[in-house]
Amino acid sequence: MREQTVLLLNWRDTTNPEGGGSERCVEEVARGLAAMGWSVTILCAAYPGSPREARRHDVRYLYRGSKVTVYLCGLLYTLLHRPARVIDVQNGLPFFTRLVRRTGVVVLVHHVHEEQWQVVYPGWKGRLGWWLESRVAPRLYSDCRYVTVSSASRDELQALGVDGARIDVIHNGTDPAPPRQVPQASVPTVVCVGRIVPHKQVEHAVDAIAEARKVLPDARLLVVGSGWWEDSLREYVTSRGLQDAVEFRGHVSEADKHAAYDEAWVLALPSLKEGWGLVVGEAAAHGVPTVAYRSAGGPTESVQHDATGVLVDTEAEFSTAILSLLQDESHRRRLSAGALASAGNFTWSATVNGFDRVLTGSAAGAVPAVDAEEPASDDADRPLKI
Repeated sequence: MREQTVLLLNWRDTTNPEGGGSERCVEEVARGLAAMGWSVTILCAAYPGSPREARRHDVRYLYRGSKVTVYLCGLLYTLLHRPARVIDVQNGLPFFTRLVRRTGVVVLVHHVHEEQWQVVYPGWKGRLGWWLESRVAPRLYSDCRYVTVSSASRDELQALGVDGARIDVIHNGTDPAPPRQVPQASVPTVVCVGRIVPHKQVEHAVDAIAEARKVLPDARLLVVGSGWWEDSLREYVTSRGLQDAVEFRGHVSEADKHAAYDEAWVLALPSLKEGWGLVVGEAAAHGVPTVAYRSAGGPTESVQHDATGVLVDTEAEFSTAILSLLQDESHRRRLSAGALASAGNFTWSATVNGFDRVLTGSAAGAVPAVDAEEPASDDADRPLKI
């Protein structure tokens, strides 16, 4: 029987200092597929101090190229090694594997990046990135299956011209919370967990704490995570005179991250866009409700409005909702109970099973098999003519 090989191409992994929730999703899928008998390889960008190769949980990791050249490295590896299946993870840009493969390619999109391009790359670079994502990619992969993590992201893909019949929605899972390590903070505490980059808009959480402290002078914000925008965020905190109210905990261990959830009263998720929002489920497992933007997309499913958290439309509403939850203990406890009750609704095993069905062609649409032992002239590895 031919070995089931699958290559996942992602711009980075969770050991990368810039790794985040989308990388966690990819690795959970890879780990689960390996446990099911797939031979799994992840190729991602190298970073200072990274190995060239590693193995974790029966998954082979290859670190190649930079955050830019990793796309060329992934394309060449796909052409030369010819795995049976390829999961092309499109974080704004795809790996263009459809240029060298006719079948066996699945595109994973966490969310569409329209708003983020100009935030991260103002000017022509952002316009070029959005053109590649919105115009080139949907045409290049027009006959491939897509996987995304929420109905909101599916709708965004359809708006770009991706055939809805080719899109499978597979939600992210949530890990059970470990036993409580520390008691809930005695003072009003908001936590913000994730990469510190402009489109996460952590400044909105800082502004919310500034407003809250007008009524609750002991209110504080825990910022858990790191990223290239951290110096700018620290400057913003200083400009608002909130150094004693905002605590930067940096890139922490899993145990310390869960300890921060233990302390928190509310999770702030002010992101411009989220495909799903892994932190929502993580916080819910600790009984911590979330405040997020409705326009972010994924949180409209990961957060049940007024049951497990609050969805808002404007920055003013964001601050008001956080203050309201910090002040209103009965409302906060009701949402906390709802969050805790919902925490087991999404599991990684269900996520992995969904990907396995897509890869084996037993989901809504087939992903044709590619036999790695067939000659190189096989149509599966013939470059697409465009």
